[in-house]
Amino acid sequence: MALNARLDHRNPLVFDTHELGRRPGALQRLNRTVDAPKDLGLQGVVGVPEGAPVELELRLESVMEGVLVTGTARATAEGECVRCLEPLELELAADFQEMFSYPDADDRGRVTAEPGDDAEDDEDRLFLEDGLFDLEPVLRDAVVLALPMQPVCQEDCPGLCSECGARLADDPEHHHNAVDIRWAALQGLADTMKDGEKDEMSGAEPGVDEKQEK
Repeated sequence: MALNARLDHRNPLVFDTHELGRRPGALQRLNRTVDAPKDLGLQGVVGVPEGAPVELELRLESVMEGVLVTGTARATAEGECVRCLEPLELELAADFQEMFSYPDADDRGRVTAEPGDDAEDDEDRLFLEDGLFDLEPVLRDAVVLALPMQPVCQEDCPGLCSECGARLADDPEHHHNAVDIRWAALQGLADTMKDGEKDEMSGAEPGVDEKQEK
């Protein structure tokens, strides 16, 4: 990506690397708990609620071309079981590693006169800005990759009854007496014939009453 827009050091997902310096091999470890940003996860499926705590463990390493950031984000995600539609929670641990390049260095760490000369390469790179980097885009990508595309409340969740929508886990014996559609027409014809037999048994032959009246 191109150079970051102006970063705000007050943003909890913006980190300062000035203490780390630019000496290759220098290390810094950071632990920070931040509020989850909006839409952190798979929208409409499962994700970390906005404002929920996200624990970050970071390792910052100074290298020739920039700062290599390795870390883990831990949080509780919420969503809905895709089988039974019940709410669910799952513990999330998302690992990530990303290089934040110095704006004045190329891929081999050499200082360049004009940063960003190669527009195509810049599109895939993240840059430091005045010694700051924004972890949010990296965090979002890591969380999406760590979350299940089809979350379930339990691995063997039986889901819902296809006929009435009942939750099958609550009633394992739940079932419906299904009628084979191939026999439905014959069953209707049989019922009609039975009704005709009942009519014949309950009444006299047609015309009998008229003869008796005469």
